[in-house]
Amino acid sequence: MRSMWKGAISFGLVTIPVKLYTATEQRDVSFRQVHVKDGGRIHFRRVCSIDGEEVPYADVAKGFELPDGEMVVLTDEDLEHLPLPTARSIEVLNFSPAEQVDPILWNRSYYVEPEAAGTRAYVLLREALERTGKVAVTKVALRQRESLAALRSQDGLLVLETMLWPDEIRAADFPFLDEDVDVRAQELRMATSLVDSMTEDFDPDQYHDEYREALQQVVEAKVEGRDVTEPAEPAAAAEPASLLDALQASLDAASRDRGPAPAKRRAGQGGRKASA
Repeated sequence: MRSMWKGAISFGLVTIPVKLYTATEQRDVSFRQVHVKDGGRIHFRRVCSIDGEEVPYADVAKGFELPDGEMVVLTDEDLEHLPLPTARSIEVLNFSPAEQVDPILWNRSYYVEPEAAGTRAYVLLREALERTGKVAVTKVALRQRESLAALRSQDGLLVLETMLWPDEIRAADFPFLDEDVDVRAQELRMATSLVDSMTEDFDPDQYHDEYREALQQVVEAKVEGRDVTEPAEPAAAAEPASLLDALQASLDAASRDRGPAPAKRRAGQGGRKASA
């Protein structure tokens, strides 16, 4: 694995140099959008909604839309001086009981590896978290975005779980929550017995993505049955012999794209080229 962040865990006066590694990856079957007729890939371009012109990436900036529809344009220069003290630091704010951190807050997981100089302090923090049953509540900035995060111990490693901010969690506003629903004692006993009868130790390796497996089988069947479209390579344009030839070829191509001019306009202009 390649580390995606280098910095340090800081709590109190202790500093632990570490690296972060993305702990998860998507295993979905990957598709491309193609033209059903010939299998050619569909390309998307950055086009300005005002002038209709394609915009080079260098000219793309961030925009914040106001309620009245006006757009505030923010450049890299506007953002480069924003305070981001956690850009190279996992700052421990406090420690909390692990059971108090609701999993709905979890966002992304990262493995934390100590640099050689910080191994002893790393192990010390890991052991302290395991012994106390606590997680370290931290702040960290990844990809120019500061996040709340939790450091926890798992299988001998520290794992950083970035978390959503509280105001990013939607309120569960459902009418039935205000209803006084009557649950019979016999029903509850039966439901509890059913839960007990289906209880076993959690082993993630026993579960697998059946849909992904079935989708992969469809793809393999297509390949074996040779119902496969190989997009033709775009024809290479002939190199013009001179600048004059290049201009003439460009005019001819533009004329083909526009199509024939209306008969009335051709007659009125006496064969002169129509203005664009």
